[in-house]
Amino acid sequence: MDGSAESSRPANSSHTAIPLAPLPDSVAARVREAGAPGVNLYRALGNAPRLLEAWIDFAWALREHCDTPRRLRELVILRTAQLMLSQYEWNQHRLMAAEAGVDEHQVAELTMWRTSPAFTDAERAAFALTDALVDGHVPDEVNAIVEEHFDPQARVELTITAAFYCAVPRLLDALRVPVEESTPAPADQEDSKDNEN
Repeated sequence: MDGSAESSRPANSSHTAIPLAPLPDSVAARVREAGAPGVNLYRALGNAPRLLEAWIDFAWALREHCDTPRRLRELVILRTAQLMLSQYEWNQHRLMAAEAGVDEHQVAELTMWRTSPAFTDAERAAFALTDALVDGHVPDEVNAIVEEHFDPQARVELTITAAFYCAVPRLLDALRVPVEESTPAPADQEDSKDNEN
């Protein structure tokens, strides 16, 4: 990671900006039925129960009701986590990516997606779109590459996925949502920690 990215890393905080609320009964039941863990993000959003329900509806639709492969969408989400320096998003989606069939080699190669043989041209196009969305501008050249590999529905699904997961780290940072215990750190952040010691 270069020094400019390091200086823009969200500040670590030992406290949340808001209390972690208990989940409303209807949401808790839904989360249990889905086999999803009771994550701290949901508990933070539990302070606004109707928005929590809307959040879950939208986030789960992105995960479960798209035609693009879940594996590709999880790679896109991991890429946003890397670029946005989101430990929380990385930890949650490393597990989901593994369940979707993303192998550890691809996770390790994700920062080098442009040159790594671990990725297809279509995956590279999705990462180019993701990187551009994080940067705040999608150039015509990127749209042209994406169009070569994906139909309009897939382009919408990938764009919404990347854009939504660009917003998640901003929310997590603003509310100082703590990472749950015992989840893996992003490769970039592991490298940073190794360099600090």
